[in-house]
Amino acid sequence: MTISDSTVAIIGTGNIGSRLAANFAVGGQDFLLADRDQDAARKIASGLDGHAEVVSIDEPVGRADVLVVCLWMDAFEQFITQYGARLAGKVIVDPSNPVGPDGQGGYHKVIGEQESSGQILAGLLPAGARLVKAFGTLSAPTLSSAARREPEQAVQFYAADDAAAGDLVADLIRVGGYEPVRVGGLDQSIRIEMFGDLHEYGALGRVVTKSEALKQI
Repeated sequence: MTISDSTVAIIGTGNIGSRLAANFAVGGQDFLLADRDQDAARKIASGLDGHAEVVSIDEPVGRADVLVVCLWMDAFEQFITQYGARLAGKVIVDPSNPVGPDGQGGYHKVIGEQESSGQILAGLLPAGARLVKAFGTLSAPTLSSAARREPEQAVQFYAADDAAAGDLVADLIRVGGYEPVRVGGLDQSIRIEMFGDLHEYGALGRVVTKSEALKQI
């Protein structure tokens, strides 16, 4: 299966979901767009040249092959709890960063320093659901501004245990205007989450090209 053969859904239309929706639409990708606030989803969809079909959150669970779940980690966990076995057979894309406000204008991790949300969420999924960590390495503004850079595209890192699921998401990264670079399996998720060495807000500190990225992994 390729991404062109797949039904893609974005769940959540906040800072990340709305920007991914715009990037996918520019790349010609049709997708389902779901949010509890359907008016907000319709407003976003109205500017996407017909590429987004606004649906309830329930609908993509039945229809989509690839679910890009753009929710905070706690809401992501609730999503998995709610739909459970219905997620079997799906590719679940996780952009989440396990952080919360630190009370001083910044963020702090809400899980253990050596834990990753990618591994935690993967462990909650039913058998047959395949999680890929992607689309959370750049801040929301950068996700918009760095797409389709010339002459060499910027990188989006991803992590996947399942090669076929990873390949699907790599295709989706290309649709969104970036060059995909796999960092390894989900045990490497921590590197591409906030404060990880390959995150924009970690040691890497910036957007990189593929040649630069390969030197880091």
